[in-house]
Amino acid sequence: MPTQDLMDKLVSLSKRRGYIFQSSEIYGGTGSVWDYGPLGVELKRNIKERWWASMVHRRDDIEGLDAAILMNPRVWEASGHVDGFTDPLIECTNCHRRFRADLPEVAEGQCPSCGKKDAFTEPRMFNLMFKTFMGPVEDSSATVYIRPETAQGIFVNFLNVQGAARQKVPFGIAQIGKAFRNEITPGNFIFRTREFEQAEMQFFVKPGEDDDWFARWMDVRMQWHKDLGIREEKLRFHKHGPDELAHYAKDAHDIEYEFPFGWKEFEGIHNRTDFDLARHQEYSGKRLEYIDAPTNERFIPYVIETSMGVDRTTLVVLADAYREEDVEGETRVLMALSPEIAPVKAAVFPLVKKDGMPELARKIQSDLRSAAINSFYDQSGAIGRRYRRQDEVGTPWCITVDGESLEKGTVTIRDRDTLEQVRISMDQVVTWIQEQLS
Repeated sequence: MPTQDLMDKLVSLSKRRGYIFQSSEIYGGTGSVWDYGPLGVELKRNIKERWWASMVHRRDDIEGLDAAILMNPRVWEASGHVDGFTDPLIECTNCHRRFRADLPEVAEGQCPSCGKKDAFTEPRMFNLMFKTFMGPVEDSSATVYIRPETAQGIFVNFLNVQGAARQKVPFGIAQIGKAFRNEITPGNFIFRTREFEQAEMQFFVKPGEDDDWFARWMDVRMQWHKDLGIREEKLRFHKHGPDELAHYAKDAHDIEYEFPFGWKEFEGIHNRTDFDLARHQEYSGKRLEYIDAPTNERFIPYVIETSMGVDRTTLVVLADAYREEDVEGETRVLMALSPEIAPVKAAVFPLVKKDGMPELARKIQSDLRSAAINSFYDQSGAIGRRYRRQDEVGTPWCITVDGESLEKGTVTIRDRDTLEQVRISMDQVVTWIQEQLS
């Protein structure tokens, strides 16, 4: 399948089935901002909850945090974002569209919009942070920034969390939150957006132990994505060369996925050294050293960062799950999502709209929802069509109430991927689904 065809089909399916909508669509939309619909919000939430469980709930050396979006402007001066968080911007003098100067097509001298050659202005640096004002007066003294990343909220709370949780180095702080960047050239659906969500963990270690922890976290994070059901052949590491390393990084590896538009990064593992804590200590005047009680040794910890784009990971999951299969001469579209993160776990159908079948089907769905198993009821159309709709949604199991359900108290459960059906007692449906998800 041509790569652009796949992206177009993903965008179409996402809107049709309620995964992702363009923000403010009735007003013509907002550039590269997206709303998550009934299915999209469930999928994204499931990914975040799985990340949180693996990072915080299943470990005793990582604590959670939810830092504010608005922070003291000095935070962003210390981090380098005020002076250095910039992209080169040029403008076409013919159509007046603006582009990043480092785009390959722009480097060839031709405008990607109107096609005019050699009509660009000289590059100027453009800061990617959104600015706003705090309080009633709009002047420079009231300027604040809407955070471009979540990591700084962790760094400025390092001693707060360490003291309150009585943690000892090595330990980590994790959080999931929104960040905002005024991207010049966003695109590729939800891959590069101006409003996005990050799942980040900063792991504080003793200097000299950082290389070992960096290698450990590389293995842990790659395995996490494989366990999410992502095809292994579609994943790889990309090591940053000397020209790619951020100013704060000693080492960095991206986890990349082979999207329809090429290999792209959706999570980074970085050795940030002591850059961030040292800078905040310098700019705030507050000591951010860790004191090792047994030895009374003082040091500023090094930081191993794992930073996952939640929206990009959602796109990875959607792209990796999309399938088209020929079934008895017809094309079947399905989203082969891992059942653990599928938005809807089960759909319940009465075979016909009579003879008490709808009432039995509603009872089964009610039992599923009471057990916190997200389910869907559908009695509209031929049973084959109902199956196809759920295949597109990514629902792992379809439960059908038929004549035998009335006579023997059993139902059929159809598997999305194998198309095989099993027959079980109605009162065992909830237990059966729970066992599949465990």
